[in-house]
Amino acid sequence: MGSGRIVLVVVLVALVASAGWLLSQDNTGGERGRRGGGTVTVVTQAIEKREFSDIVEALGTARARESVVLTPRVSDTVRRVAFDDGQMVKKGDLLVALEDAEEQAQIQEARAILQEAESQFARTEDLVTRGNASTATLDAQRRQVQEAKFRLEAAEARLADRRIVAPFDGVLGLRQVSEGSLITQNNPITTIDAIDTINLDFSVPERFIATLATGQTVRARVEAYPDRIFDGIVKTVDSRVDPVTRSVIVRAEVVNDDRALRPGLLMTVEVISRTWQGLSVPEEAVVPSGGRAYVFVNSDGIAERRLVTLGIRRPGYVEVTDGLVEGERVVTEGTMRLGRAGIRIREAGKAEEGAREQGGGRPRQRQQGAGA
Repeated sequence: MGSGRIVLVVVLVALVASAGWLLSQDNTGGERGRRGGGTVTVVTQAIEKREFSDIVEALGTARARESVVLTPRVSDTVRRVAFDDGQMVKKGDLLVALEDAEEQAQIQEARAILQEAESQFARTEDLVTRGNASTATLDAQRRQVQEAKFRLEAAEARLADRRIVAPFDGVLGLRQVSEGSLITQNNPITTIDAIDTINLDFSVPERFIATLATGQTVRARVEAYPDRIFDGIVKTVDSRVDPVTRSVIVRAEVVNDDRALRPGLLMTVEVISRTWQGLSVPEEAVVPSGGRAYVFVNSDGIAERRLVTLGIRRPGYVEVTDGLVEGERVVTEGTMRLGRAGIRIREAGKAEEGAREQGGGRPRQRQQGAGA
């Protein structure tokens, strides 16, 4: 037999011997635990109920509740710019005024014509009362009054077209016009966004449609504010599913009183569709084995290996739907030393208390020398 084969046989024999020794140690350790010859110190935690939720995660885009690019209705020269970049405005505030001398003159003319028509109508009405004029003449004069009023309204409308005002309360964007410049109907003046409430639009796969409903709670985050959660509610679910992406658009409303959110921000969204109370254990208490999940329960000082059924996982803890009862204590530290058999255990806090009692309750004071 060659030297190589001899070395291989020796290695195999050593591995078999080591495996046998480990198995015997595990069995003897279990026997020692059952006989009370060896107690393992562990850390346990009581099983308690937590609030669990079905959460649908998605990415969405923040949009203003109302958003408009302001443009003029007519082409003319800018006479006055009455706003600054980023200014907060109220509905009806004047933003830009165009040249309107001609329109002002037309209004004065229309008012004069209306005043004359109303005077003629009053005189004709008096003549009809006295019997010196016919009702047909009165009706004709009444039509002239109405026509004069319409001319005045038309002149006022033409003047209003030269005044660009805020259509709603909001914040303005960057100014894109200057006084004296000639602008047309295609020239943008600025933007205005109502951002006191943000519309958050996000896509959800079609398989989650059945879990979505108006009024559900939404939690959103944005990279600009990593430690802040923006709360909102689902406002509506789109009536159509995109046949290409197989997803549906959901719109949520997020309150933005401090105006921290801006239109266009990318946000991560969590939709809470259902909430309930369930038993939970720390993640470190769960021992996976053979495709199943186990925990060690402190049963009168003995580590009882318990098969459990897990539910939803959350960072740091996991839901247990079967196998445990509220109030039981599960081992969170020291599970790797318990093996499969029931081993006697002692909780770390109680172990330290027992050690203090055995040592007289408090440490001894060192005696001082005679010459001290």
